[in-house]
Amino acid sequence: MIEAMRALVPALLLSLSGPLSAQEAVPAPAAGAVQQAAPQPQPVVAPAPAPLPWTAATARETLAEVQAASKEGLNPADYAPAALEAALASGDEAAIAVAAEASWMALAKDYAAGRTPIEARIGWKSPPPRSDVEWLRAKLADGLAAGTAGETLRGLLPAHPHYRVLRAALPAATAPADSARIRANMDRWRWMPRQMGERHLFANVPGYTVDLVDGGVPVARHKIIVGARKTPTPQFSAVATAITINPPWLLPKSIVDESVGALIRRSPSAARARGYRWTATADGLQVMQMPGNRNSLGTLKIEMPNPYAIFFHDTPAKHLFNGQDLALSHGCMRTQGILGLALRLLEEVPEWDAARIDATAATNVTTGIDLPQQVPVHVGYFTVVPAKGGTVQVLPDVYGRDAAVIEALSRR
Repeated sequence: MIEAMRALVPALLLSLSGPLSAQEAVPAPAAGAVQQAAPQPQPVVAPAPAPLPWTAATARETLAEVQAASKEGLNPADYAPAALEAALASGDEAAIAVAAEASWMALAKDYAAGRTPIEARIGWKSPPPRSDVEWLRAKLADGLAAGTAGETLRGLLPAHPHYRVLRAALPAATAPADSARIRANMDRWRWMPRQMGERHLFANVPGYTVDLVDGGVPVARHKIIVGARKTPTPQFSAVATAITINPPWLLPKSIVDESVGALIRRSPSAARARGYRWTATADGLQVMQMPGNRNSLGTLKIEMPNPYAIFFHDTPAKHLFNGQDLALSHGCMRTQGILGLALRLLEEVPEWDAARIDATAATNVTTGIDLPQQVPVHVGYFTVVPAKGGTVQVLPDVYGRDAAVIEALSRR
């Protein structure tokens, strides 16, 4: 048994570090040269990591943390508690070190970046927080040196207040379905950046809201219209850099193909009256909607460069905010009261007050205002959120994404 335990850590480290890189290609021999048999590639063996100073006490502390993983919505059995218990019972110091490190590292990886595999994180485009083997093992070494192996593990968990509320609500969830959804949303928080920014924007797609958070406290909340089910808003992080007044709209090809292209071909004059201007290219029509009272972006846009062309913007169809189902857009986030949000972001630029923005908007001239400080933006997908009195609220699973996470967390 001890020999098997000693194999745990190298195998674990190899599995966490990913596939080994291919060997360099052997150059082709020169013309006329006598060819020799190509050397056989030698297997690459990962060096065994240097042993760390485990003791029975720190191993028991790790075992206690594993057994408490259920409080974080995880299954303790996934972190080899039986192997660690057997090693402790044997009294063999080497076996204890191997088993304890294997359990610690496996739990640390899930605490740091979530247990759900990447393929089950549908629509989640942000890279997971850092959880590579070298970084985690350095954390472990520091924890063992300081005698804080358990505290170091817990320090990898999200410190966000929403996570703490979900964690407190988990024991009170008596229905299996409720418990499963809380656990899924706790894991989603483990996918989020640990440092979201002293001042940041946090949009929650199922909640149809965006919060401006300052010093850890939400100071403004705005209702948003998010992507429809066939054009969902992705989850990612970006940085807000500027406010654009009277933004022109470069239409995505999907919208041109779906509707606007047909309007242009059927009635060019009607298309021009709606502000569309177009150019024929090899890939089809390239269409721009010019600023004006019919522009789909309205009068304001918050610039946040990202690969998905997603941003917050105004809308002329403000009556849509009165509905219950706000999954209506092509992916961008139409924002109710966006002028108020823009003024919050421009607090350090007092010359741009509401009157000046309104006057500029009336000109239909596109005008950009750089933010004095860039503001991180995080777009998440959370179907269980804090409510008043420390309780939680269950939101509609707009895009049907809970099932994949719940299933992944139930797998062994």
